Amino acid sequence: MTGTFVLITGAWHGGWAWRPVAEELRSAGHRVLTPTLPGLQDGADPTPYTLTDVVDSVVELVEREDLRDVTLVGHSWGGYVIAGAAPRLAARLRKLVFWSAFVPAEGRSLYDEVPPNYQALFDGQAQASGNNSVAMPFEVWQAAFMPDASEDVQRVVHSLLVPQPMQYFTETVAPLDLDTLGVPVAYLLGENDVALPPGEYGWSRFAERLGVAPVPAPGSHEACFTRPVELAEALLKI
Repeated sequence: MTGTFVLITGAWHGGWAWRPVAEELRSAGHRVLTPTLPGLQDGADPTPYTLTDVVDSVVELVEREDLRDVTLVGHSWGGYVIAGAAPRLAARLRKLVFWSAFVPAEGRSLYDEVPPNYQALFDGQAQASGNNSVAMPFEVWQAAFMPDASEDVQRVVHSLLVPQPMQYFTETVAPLDLDTLGVPVAYLLGENDVALPPGEYGWSRFAERLGVAPVPAPGSHEACFTRPVELAEALLKI
């Protein structure tokens, strides 16, 4: 059975980041959309948009294309985006999938959910940027986000990243009411994902918020590049 996937990226990425996975899904007969979100286009001004604008853009895409039976997937920061969009799109959704993604809690932004060293990094980057944006330092990317790739590949992908509007990290999204939503929800958890440290700040707490058991997914936080075939297979099985 074929369906439609809408794949939402994490911070610093455009829709291009999903291409290896999207090609696998398309080869299996599925329709796949991978939008680049407002403020994250190459050369975009990061200042005029809010997290609400980003959520609105996903809702508008699905409605404009009149998509049905959609599997809506959010990666990392994209968990905020799909959580905001899902209640407005519930009648069009087949499933909601969080892949190593943040799951909103009442009154808590992504900034509130990350360790102090990330908070300090975000604060320093935003203050120095001149436009309230956060760039991803290569050393952090290399060690925590994409350690399962060669340095050449790490540097190529890192060169494509764009600054993330800081307000996307500090604004909040209402928590999901899963009873009201009426859409199946799943949580894919990267087996080698060290972008967040285990323990208090680890990824597993977000599956607990959804009341589901995490489903193992291959690779690191950037398995969309390093393990796209296996990640696509995991999305098809979940």
